[in-house]
Amino acid sequence: MEGKKERLDRILVLNHIGSRKEAGKLIRSGQVTVNGQMVRRPEEKADPDRDRICVKGEALPGGRYLYLMMNKPAGVLSAARDPRAQTVVDLLPGRWQRPGIFPAGRLDKDTTGFLVLTDDGEFAHRMLSPKSHVDKVYLAQLDRPVDGEDQRQFAQGMDLGDFVSLPAKMEPAAPDGCTARVTLHEGKFHQVKRMFEKCGKQVVALKRIQIGIVNLDENLAAGEARELTKEERDQLFLHDFC
Repeated sequence: MEGKKERLDRILVLNHIGSRKEAGKLIRSGQVTVNGQMVRRPEEKADPDRDRICVKGEALPGGRYLYLMMNKPAGVLSAARDPRAQTVVDLLPGRWQRPGIFPAGRLDKDTTGFLVLTDDGEFAHRMLSPKSHVDKVYLAQLDRPVDGEDQRQFAQGMDLGDFVSLPAKMEPAAPDGCTARVTLHEGKFHQVKRMFEKCGKQVVALKRIQIGIVNLDENLAAGEARELTKEERDQLFLHDFC
């Protein structure tokens, strides 16, 4: 299905490439191409969902919305903006610094790994809705090995005081039992850490490695991001664990 065509200067502005006046100058100076063809009229229309639009040889993100996978580093806030601390949005290259981009969900400041960022509010709401039961998979390094009783407690759900967790899957991920793989359908504040604390274990390090059936891209260094493919966006809502 063909998307809606918009003025080229407006498309550039929506991609955070200057003001309307600055976008017009770029276009008139021959620095913008659409599907390989130079365009010099700001009022020329293009389809941001289908056309390949390049500014100074660099392609704009495809589609009306942006969907990113980030390998979040430790020490960075899962927020769009914060006057006192560095956020995940601050780590994005300039071409992705769109108005409205934000993390869909959060990871604690010291937790690393797979984080989705988008400017599509409806998509983010679907990801975060409890009704979607989106799988989130973590690797937890612990101070003590896990055992069968810990697995049973995770599987039946836990009363953590302010809420009762949904059943979760937990299994050893290393021979010494001090690394565990945890699959949740929810993501309450410090939930994985609190569940292990209930079992008498402390989390030394925590990394999210998977959402739905999409694995964190191993080629992404800490702090790097890339666009999610359409297939990956769909797979975020598929389940390994029911």
